[in-house]
Amino acid sequence: MATATFSEAIVPASKTLAGKVALITGASRGIGRAIALELADRGATIAINCRSSLREAQDVRDEIQQIGGESLIFQGNVANKLEARKVVQNALDAFERIDILINNAGITRDRCLRKMTDDEWADVIDTNLNSAFYCIRAVLPSMIEQNFGRIVSMSSFVGQKGHFGQTNYAASKAGLIGFTKSLAWEMAKYNITANVIAPGFVDTDMFNAIAPDRLEQIKEEIPMHRLGQPWEIAKAVAYLICDGDYITGQQININGGIYM
Repeated sequence: MATATFSEAIVPASKTLAGKVALITGASRGIGRAIALELADRGATIAINCRSSLREAQDVRDEIQQIGGESLIFQGNVANKLEARKVVQNALDAFERIDILINNAGITRDRCLRKMTDDEWADVIDTNLNSAFYCIRAVLPSMIEQNFGRIVSMSSFVGQKGHFGQTNYAASKAGLIGFTKSLAWEMAKYNITANVIAPGFVDTDMFNAIAPDRLEQIKEEIPMHRLGQPWEIAKAVAYLICDGDYITGQQININGGIYM
């Protein structure tokens, strides 16, 4: 059975997010792109962040425009504390509010620990974990003032079960889970929720370089015998934002059963 594309999988949604602004880090491709399109389809204004893939970010902006949405691109490396805070401030200056923050920026630098370099460790921690702290810390004053905020961070099943050659990645994704739980405790009184999505193997650009036989092996390890699709992650994010008012400090696992 053929897998539905993102556009085929869209179920028309009411404009439940009209008047809301969503900042999505790493929004130019893959899961970030799918989230941007899903939230735009629900009426949100989208602040598209990218580090270097400006052409892809422009394509996302054009797609949002085609479905009648509004968006702007805010280029910057959110792994850098100064650039991350500038991205948030520029979005606030442009839209005067940020209601939704999606911490999606992430990288891998896979290598077994005994061969891992300091830079490979630090790059992954900075991009996957520290960037969330920088962006959240920058956006909280605005969310607290408006007594509303929805924060969703992208973790991974690797942060729950570990994976060979990914100690840096596992540490960063596990860190997001603990960070989010503490954040949820602190922010609940301000009507700000904080949750985590923990995807399994998702069909994004990172799989393009994987040999077909290895890809089949990966699928065989998954009880559902297929990769997840970016739009499936985006739907869960939209649920937390649109319908999850009483959900905070939680993690939603979308992994085809590879970790239960």
